[in-house]
Amino acid sequence: MPLRRLGRSVLGLLLLAALGAGPAHGQRLAKYGAEFLAGGVDARALGMGGAYVGLADEVSAGYWNPAGLHGLSYPEIGYMHVERFAGAVSFDYGGVAMPVTDRSTVGVSVFRSGVNDIVNTLAAWNPDRGQPLPDYESRITRFSAADWALFVSYSRAVSDRLSVGVNFKGIHRSIGDFANAWGYSMDVAARYRAGPYRLGVVVRDVTTMLQSWSVNPSAFEVNCINPIDEQPFDACLNEDGTLIENNATRYQAVFDQRIPQGGTALVLPVARLGSGAVWPVGDGHTLTVGLDVDVAVDGRRAFVPNVGDVSFRPRLGLAFRYAGVVELRGGVQRLQVGTPIGVDLTPSVGAGLDLEQVSVDFSFGDFAGIVADDLGYSYRISAQLRLEQPGLERPAE
Repeated sequence: MPLRRLGRSVLGLLLLAALGAGPAHGQRLAKYGAEFLAGGVDARALGMGGAYVGLADEVSAGYWNPAGLHGLSYPEIGYMHVERFAGAVSFDYGGVAMPVTDRSTVGVSVFRSGVNDIVNTLAAWNPDRGQPLPDYESRITRFSAADWALFVSYSRAVSDRLSVGVNFKGIHRSIGDFANAWGYSMDVAARYRAGPYRLGVVVRDVTTMLQSWSVNPSAFEVNCINPIDEQPFDACLNEDGTLIENNATRYQAVFDQRIPQGGTALVLPVARLGSGAVWPVGDGHTLTVGLDVDVAVDGRRAFVPNVGDVSFRPRLGLAFRYAGVVELRGGVQRLQVGTPIGVDLTPSVGAGLDLEQVSVDFSFGDFAGIVADDLGYSYRISAQLRLEQPGLERPAE
């Protein structure tokens, strides 16, 4: 079986298993409720290990630090595409931002992470023999699992050095026709600039994100008629030999588990603290340094620096820009402690080309940068367009 097809099949099973593992009712804490966004956006930022909270001052600031959108002088458009697991998982980001007054900037960012063409074998299985039906290929259907996010950002300058920002966020998650969830939240942020130095802070999901899952029981319809003799499978029969009519009971009899039920997941706030500096080096060159740390009360203790239930995830990045055109980058996007070798650092590298109104960036790093240890590495390519046209510049004071 090709790697891509195998990956989609395995991922589909994991998605449904994860759905079934949740509680039938009530609320639960979801440490990974918005983890599809954890990998970050913009190959420039990712090449620097994601140490970008204090440095972000262009369209991708809608993700990293909305207060940094005040750094725009003209409207900007950004896009990034990433494929993982030999193309089985795709991630896309698109953003647009523009100054509207001398002190205000707005932006919109859209994110999608999805697995397409996952096989659904509910109608292609012989529960009596525990194997596919002879004509299983004609009975297989396919579905997609996708996570969408929409950020609406606003930034305002409080002074020449200080700006503040906010993100209004909506998330939609779906697993084919089986289940879907909606979530809403808000980020608050600030950014301070003094000469070459930058400071930034973002509190993500400051309101605590609520994700409400609903399940469609009819999507779990079980095929109980053997197409060869048009008789019910034994697994679908009651003790008296009659067909089990209720599909939920039938599903439990065939698969020895219940159809999952909906619930509400809570995603707790995370504080992201960032610092950085941009120094001139020689004639027309610059050196950029970034240092970030995420602080979360999530109870993570395995391989993560922590004090009790408070975990810390540091990131470090460097970039050298030559003649304002070519930039080389490197960073540490994850630090693990308590591993067999003591401390394990996950590096990232990248490069970029800035040509007047267009910049193209490339980076290479691990799958998610925060949570994935053995999921491999991926390339990220992104582009930004600056609309430096008369009449589009930020209005004067």
